[in-house]
Amino acid sequence: MASDGARVEVVDGSSSFHQNGVVARAKTTVYLDEDLLRAAKVQAARTGRRDYEVFEEALRQYLGLDVLEQVWSRVDVPEEKAAELAYKELRAARKARRR
Repeated sequence: MASDGARVEVVDGSSSFHQNGVVARAKTTVYLDEDLLRAAKVQAARTGRRDYEVFEEALRQYLGLDVLEQVWSRVDVPEEKAAELAYKELRAARKARRR
């Protein structure tokens, strides 16, 4: 984590930039079936959320990222220790691959 409170979180090969707990978002254009878009907007209105929140939730579920978030929320290892363990495993895997 940087001294300004910013950090980059890497989950399953992708990264999310966090600034003081807020996820940075990128604007994009996608083409959706009109009925699917309408259903997402209705779901957002019924649940008091924004459209993009419904899309993000659906994509997280589809990509399996919601499961990863659940697992990470139960891990009590400090971030520095987790990074240390990850690099140790990465070095071991690379060493084994070279053999």
